Amino acid sequence: MQLISINIGQKRAIEKAQKSGFTGIYKLPVNTPVQVTENGLVGDVIHDAKNHGGPDQAVYIYCQNDYHWWTNELGQQLFSGTFGENLTISGLESASCSIGDRLHVGEVILEVTAPRIPCSTLAARMGDPGFVKRFRAAERPGLYCRVIRTGWIRKADEVSLERYPRETVSILEMFRDYYEPERSEAKLRRYLAAPLAIRARQDKEEQLLMLLGP
Repeated sequence: MQLISINIGQKRAIEKAQKSGFTGIYKLPVNTPVQVTENGLVGDVIHDAKNHGGPDQAVYIYCQNDYHWWTNELGQQLFSGTFGENLTISGLESASCSIGDRLHVGEVILEVTAPRIPCSTLAARMGDPGFVKRFRAAERPGLYCRVIRTGWIRKADEVSLERYPRETVSILEMFRDYYEPERSEAKLRRYLAAPLAIRARQDKEEQLLMLLGP
């Protein structure tokens, strides 16, 4: 596997998306080395901090294999950064990963924490009001990651995948569960045993408390 693109976004106006009217989803490839901190790529803008970014969703990855699928699906060439990802990686499909899997990218180590859930900003970016439904149906959500080891990354860095060694939840299962949750105690506890992103963990903790009652 290889890092084929590093993508950085700046604050930009966008229509028919979030109330603020601004976004950082428009990301463009850069050819210079980029520093990765616990909060993500230096120089990258996260405008909707309520739903994106933070230490547990510091880096968003999309995969070249998923891009190939979308190119066939949409009948047009898509370029790295189109989905707002920070890193575009070859030789991997996002749905094949699980929570806790680690990606070694150059000197940086990233840990998968959550799938991307599509929103109106993505639909506006794609110029298609129905794209949220298309993204859900495609089941190619990409990977949110926390940064385990900071450092510098460069285009063409080698990437290796280290599978999570304990029981966990697949990215695809978590993605589907967002839309059709199965709120059994056993399943919620299995989710909470995995190294989820904090937003997802809080949701599952609340669901478990509601299920168990007073």
